[in-house]
Amino acid sequence: MSPPDQAGIANGRRRRPRWIAAVELGLISSTFSTIVSQLVAARMGRDAGVDWMTVATIPARDWALSSPPSWSAILTGIAFHQWADFSWAVVFFGVLGRWTADLRPAVILLLALPWAIFSSGMEWFVLVPLFPFWQPLFTLQQPYWIGLLVHASSALVYPLFARLRWARGAATERDVRFTDAWLAGALVLLAALGIIALFGSQGREPPWIGADRDADQTYMRHIATHHAQGIELARSAARRAQDPHLRKLAVLMVASQTGENKILEHWWLSWFDTSLPDCSSEERAAMPGFLTPAEIRLVKLAAPEQFDAVFVEMMSRHHRGAVKMADQMWHSHGDPRLRAMAHAIRHEQQGEIALMHGESGIAAVVSATRNMLGNNVN
Repeated sequence: MSPPDQAGIANGRRRRPRWIAAVELGLISSTFSTIVSQLVAARMGRDAGVDWMTVATIPARDWALSSPPSWSAILTGIAFHQWADFSWAVVFFGVLGRWTADLRPAVILLLALPWAIFSSGMEWFVLVPLFPFWQPLFTLQQPYWIGLLVHASSALVYPLFARLRWARGAATERDVRFTDAWLAGALVLLAALGIIALFGSQGREPPWIGADRDADQTYMRHIATHHAQGIELARSAARRAQDPHLRKLAVLMVASQTGENKILEHWWLSWFDTSLPDCSSEERAAMPGFLTPAEIRLVKLAAPEQFDAVFVEMMSRHHRGAVKMADQMWHSHGDPRLRAMAHAIRHEQQGEIALMHGESGIAAVVSATRNMLGNNVN
C-alpha cells in the first residue's frame, strides 16, 4: 500500500483530503453567514445594503460608495465577505489541519467562538485598516461587534467538518448523530430568521420591549429629525465638495442615515401602529448639534474654495450632537434593538468625524477602538 493510501485510511475508515473538506466547509459556512447577516441586519437596526457596500470599499475603495447602494457594490461586498469567511475556514482546517482536522465536532464547536473572536479581530484591527488593505473606512464605520457576530455565525457551521472529512458512510455513528442534529438546528434557525424577516418586511416586527416608552419614542423622533438634517447637509457636500474623497464620504453619510431613518420609521409603525411624528421647532432648537437655518445657508452658500472646510466644521458639530444622543440611548433601559442601533450610530458618526479629518493607519485603529467604547467627541 502506498503512503498516500495509508494516510487516507484510519482504522479501516477512509478519510477525504482535508483541503477538499476545508474548501467545502468554507463554501457552506460563508454562505450560511451571508444569509444570516442579510436576515438579521434590519432586526438590529442595520441597513444590509449599506453594510455590504461598506465591506465593498475594502477592495474597491471609493468606487463602491453611492446613495442608494448600487447592486454592483452590494454584490461586491457579499463576494468579498464570502471570500474572507471562506479563507478563514480553509486556514482553520487546511493550514492548521495538522491539529484541527481530526477533532470531534463537539471540540470544534468549543473552538468556534474563540476562532471567531480571533478572525474578526484580525480583520477589524489589522488586515483591513492596516496591511494589506490600508482602508480605515470599514473599521471606523462599523463597530467590531458586527463583524464578530458575522464570524460567529460562520464558525457555528464548523462542526460539519467532522462529517465532510470522511468518505461517505465512513464517519463514526456518534459524529453522524451530532452533525445531523447540528445541521437540522442550523436549518431551523435559518427558517426561523426567514419567517421573522418576512413578517418584519410586512410591518410586523417583534414587539417593542423597552422599559421606558416615552424615552424610546423621544429618541427615535429626535435622531430621525437630526438625521434628516444631516442628509440635507451631506447632499450638498456630495455635489459641491472639492476633495473627491470627501464627496464620496458625504455620499456614504447620505446612504447610512437614510437607511437608519427607514428602519426607525419601520420600527415606529410596527411597534406603535402610527407614522413616525415630526419634531417641533422647539425640540429642534434644543437638540445637540442641530444647526440653525442660518448655519445651513452658510454651508450651502460657501464659496467653492471654502466649502470643504465649512462643511467639515459644521458636519463635525452636527455629528457630535448625534453621538451625544446615541450615547444616552445606549446607556438607557430602552429596547435592546434600539440600543444596539444607537451604539452603532455613536461609533459610525465618531468615525466619520475622524475620516473627514483624514485619519488613517494606526491612528484610525486607535480612534475606532476608543469610539467603540465611549463618546470621545463631547
